[in-house]
Amino acid sequence: MKPIAFGSALVAAFVSGCTAIPVAAPPQPSAETQHSPSPKLIVAIAVDQFSADLFDEYRESFSGGLARLANGVAFHNGYQSHSITETCLGHSTILSGMHPAHTGIVGNIWFQPSSARGRQPIYCAEDESKLPTTYDPANYVVSPVHLKVPVLGELLKAVSPASQSVAVAGKDRAAVMMGGHTPDVRWYYRTRGTSGKFESDLAGAVATPAVEAINRRIAREIGSEQAPAMQIPADCERRNVPIAVDGGRVVGTGRFAHAPSEKEYHASPALDRDTVDLATALVDERQLGRDSAPDVLAVSLSATDYVGHRYGTEGLEMCIQMHELDQQLARLFGALDSRGIDYAVVLTADHGGTDIPERLRLAGNIEAEREPETLDSKTIGDRIAEQLHLSKNPLVGDGDVYVMPVLDAATRARVIDATVAAYRAFPEVAAVYTKAQLGAVAVPSGDPTRFTLEQRARASFDAERSGDVIVQLKRWVTPIAHPDDYYAATHGSPWDNDRRVPVLFWRRGIEPQSREEPVDTVDIMPTLAAMLGLPLGDRQIDGRCLQAVAGSACSAR
Repeated sequence: MKPIAFGSALVAAFVSGCTAIPVAAPPQPSAETQHSPSPKLIVAIAVDQFSADLFDEYRESFSGGLARLANGVAFHNGYQSHSITETCLGHSTILSGMHPAHTGIVGNIWFQPSSARGRQPIYCAEDESKLPTTYDPANYVVSPVHLKVPVLGELLKAVSPASQSVAVAGKDRAAVMMGGHTPDVRWYYRTRGTSGKFESDLAGAVATPAVEAINRRIAREIGSEQAPAMQIPADCERRNVPIAVDGGRVVGTGRFAHAPSEKEYHASPALDRDTVDLATALVDERQLGRDSAPDVLAVSLSATDYVGHRYGTEGLEMCIQMHELDQQLARLFGALDSRGIDYAVVLTADHGGTDIPERLRLAGNIEAEREPETLDSKTIGDRIAEQLHLSKNPLVGDGDVYVMPVLDAATRARVIDATVAAYRAFPEVAAVYTKAQLGAVAVPSGDPTRFTLEQRARASFDAERSGDVIVQLKRWVTPIAHPDDYYAATHGSPWDNDRRVPVLFWRRGIEPQSREEPVDTVDIMPTLAAMLGLPLGDRQIDGRCLQAVAGSACSAR
């Protein structure tokens, strides 16, 4: 089949003006590139846990890749508009144009109590039919089987078979949700026990020399090298303040000097470095953006999330990570520039994040706290079992709470009523909904700042997979009762600190625009489709094409 031509959608926003960025200017495009109506390569980047708060806070400090993007069309009020702001859900929206209610991805994990898994979770990016009775973190089979909708790369390949779709990520679920069902290449970093490396789930995938070289470097770093302390950037000095978290661990002074270990490696800027190196190698190996058929490269950088979980979002560690992220993106863009590729970039995040409550309280936020250890389905379920004279705890899960099979419909209804009442009794809880309540609500659309808490929950709700009871905590309640050596802070709430993310578009020649209006991550896919001249026809999507980016090409959708 002959590839289709993509010359019908000239994007006015990408053919006027010059982008002034405080880094070395990219080389001038060739005459062919200057007159190209649509990019030859879409680079879609998700930075895990990169909140709009972080982008705003560090915007004036960026001098590399993020500075370039900030001088494109920069929406700093982007939203992952749903309620359960977790990695898998957020990534599923970016290149699908659909809310989790339609992608079918309702959490990083969920439960199906009546299935063979029972109380064992189902992971969002696994095929549980391969391990029907148990979830094994080291041996699950990675798969996009749970993703109910197509993503940009597969829509493009359906009309242009010569186009390529490539995904590389620091987490398997990120690569799966952005690469979709039919990528040509999918590589992701995966942990197995005390080691980790980049792997692929695709049939026939063979580690190329570049993949093997990066995995050897990771093995050396994990197994035999002492990572040296990183330098403190000048604007990070004021953040070099020790903070004791509940349990005694001290954060706020870390410089990523560590003894060899897999967990230390991936909670450091090294993971992003290796992901960028692999993405660059794949551009060369696959010759992306080199012929008439446009390609899609999806890249998810995960280190910001791991750093945020372990150290919080406002300390020295995150400040160093922001500087490193900026420079790693500059390396990626510099590599594309040097190859003369006509590319367009969009960068966003799967969710935001919240700092550790101990530091928030020191800063004057008296509402910041950790959830009580009794606010969990085991404690609550044990109490309900005793009240209703059940032989076993009828509940599993937290946030989304599922009722295990019970004797009859009447008993099940009593369990649900008791569960709702039990959660509502906690002062740390903002709202509680039942599956029946949310199922009667329409999936919201339009301005994400106007979504009610119930509508945010509905945007994350799938009747087949969501819990019987959905619980939302108050804004500054961290759902980690007792932090461990690795998890001190988190995300996942329906509040804007976890929902609001940057949405940044850039292409050579773009006119800089700093945009204040709220947009949604589901708007990204239809905007990129318009840039490519990719017809979506009567396909129903939740997002809208952004005129500020794609101009008159939006009307051609």
